Amino acid sequence: MAHIGPQVTLNDPAFVHDSALLFGKVTLGPGSSVWPYVVTRAEMHEIIIGARTNIQDHVMIHVGYTTPTIVGEDCSITHRVVLHGCEIGDRVLIGIGATIMDGAKIGSNSIVAGHSIVTEGSEFPENSIIAGSPARLVKTRDNGPANLANARFYHMNALNYAQGIDRLTEDNLRQLQP
Repeated sequence: MAHIGPQVTLNDPAFVHDSALLFGKVTLGPGSSVWPYVVTRAEMHEIIIGARTNIQDHVMIHVGYTTPTIVGEDCSITHRVVLHGCEIGDRVLIGIGATIMDGAKIGSNSIVAGHSIVTEGSEFPENSIIAGSPARLVKTRDNGPANLANARFYHMNALNYAQGIDRLTEDNLRQLQP
């Protein structure tokens, strides 16, 4: 069973996997999902996860020494990401294995490429495509619609998993069609 500490606020998340470990002042927004082996720790500041945001397998979220971790709505925080005392806007996709460090800010509708390292205090505007180690702005475009589609897919999966359904149905797939 998931460990959900006494200071964790669950605002009707769609799904929290039994292996999740949520410690400290953590708030999960409506429709959000927390997948297998996610760990959150918020000893000094808080962690806020926005509505319908998915926190995928093996993600680690911690607060910085002087900064909370805030993740916007309709985001996809993909497998093995580390978020540490940073701020993520709405409709952002953080790629597999990326690390976002203390004080960093990622604008809405952005993509952080897999395995990127966003260093302390880095700031990127809305509609950024960010890649590298250290991460840098490589292109600007509105990624919002594609990122929203990914978040909706995960939201549908979360609703199914909450009912014990681990495969999408034909009805689910039709709902995802534009």
